[in-house]
Amino acid sequence: MQDLLLALLLGLVEGLTEFLPVSSTGHLILLGDLLGFQFPGKTFEIVIQLGAILAVCVAYWKRLWGAVIHVRSDAASRHFVTYILIAFLPAMIIGAVAYKYIRQLLDSPLTIAIVLIAGGIAILLIERLIKQPKVHAIEDFGLPLALKIGLFQCVSMIPGVSRSGATIMGALLMGVERKAAAEFSFFLAIPTMTAATAYKIYKDWAMLSFDGAGLIAIGFITAFLVALLVVKAAVAFVGRHGFAPFAWYRIGFGILMLGLLLGR
Repeated sequence: MQDLLLALLLGLVEGLTEFLPVSSTGHLILLGDLLGFQFPGKTFEIVIQLGAILAVCVAYWKRLWGAVIHVRSDAASRHFVTYILIAFLPAMIIGAVAYKYIRQLLDSPLTIAIVLIAGGIAILLIERLIKQPKVHAIEDFGLPLALKIGLFQCVSMIPGVSRSGATIMGALLMGVERKAAAEFSFFLAIPTMTAATAYKIYKDWAMLSFDGAGLIAIGFITAFLVALLVVKAAVAFVGRHGFAPFAWYRIGFGILMLGLLLGR
């Protein structure tokens, strides 16, 4: 029963945090460490991330499918797909080269807590720096802008930084409007997280296990349902309140975790 509740909790955390600038990986590692939850091999972590990916595909199904089927005939659809793929390239290349070193960083909950705090401060500073947006739609990005945002995404390979946070903040600094920045981050997550998950499966194949299939299924379903609710709600929230609330949350959560880790 305890493992069941923890699987529900971590699935909930994954769904809530994957597409917000607060670092889902950081939350999972810190909470798993503090609560003593042992993932069934590496499978639990991988599968709940797939649940979050599926949620974006379902939430934006019409737009994604429309872009795919019209990619040859419609310039806007072609631009949409091209810019996502261009932004994905840096993470694909750097991630493949730096995988081993990134995995080593994941072993330090203390580092993640510190990075959460630093990331929150960075978001507050960026919110003050951004000026009137110049780009309001993904289709208007252009190749150089898409590539720059893709390079910003690579910063998220440092555990605790947040993939969506690095992508969105980079887009804002480049003059992208908040809603477009958030949605581009969601769409960019699909190839990025799918490739990262596939690579993780390849590298950790010997460690995968479905012995805890029930817990894995519960985590997957929970992450999917929660992420499905969060994706659209996050865009509306950001439009009204900006990203400062997430920054303060990161700082508060990071300080709390730092205190708990140092006090053990």
